[in-house]
Amino acid sequence: MVDALLDLLREGQLRPTAPLVAARAGVSLRSVFQHFADREALFAAAADRQTAHVRALAQRLDHTGPLDERLAAFVAQRASMLEAIAPVRRAALLMEPFSSAIGTRLAQARGAARAELAHVFGPELRRRAAADRRELLAALAAASGFSAWDALRAHEGLPVTRARRAMLRTLRALLRQP
Repeated sequence: MVDALLDLLREGQLRPTAPLVAARAGVSLRSVFQHFADREALFAAAADRQTAHVRALAQRLDHTGPLDERLAAFVAQRASMLEAIAPVRRAALLMEPFSSAIGTRLAQARGAARAELAHVFGPELRRRAAADRRELLAALAAASGFSAWDALRAHEGLPVTRARRAMLRTLRALLRQP
């Protein structure tokens, strides 16, 4: 049932109903609610499975070496992850205001993304005053987050390679400014 829900989300069904999930899974609607107390529990299980999928895509990136090499590695990995999660993330963002389970998991994902930025670009961040460091980290998180990626891909119509270059250009400019 969780796989059926994730498949529906990946296919662009942003608000799949329990009957639709049951039909896709080949089970009765009653079976869905025998396994999950409510829709929230089903979506929480799907969010956990998606989180495990995303973690499998990520590798701990190096925080040493030239900035351009770290930028290239970070953007390549982040773009691949964002592209892979896009359909499910769009649905999660729609549900976030109405689902504490989804909201909690999205907050954890944002925190992990910010922590990765702080790790990879630690040398550049440590050279800044504390207030500037917080602001720069926030700007980096916004520029490399899902909303920015979705804007580049869906709203600007850029293919993956050009969206990746745009993200790289933005992060480079942020990190190199005095």
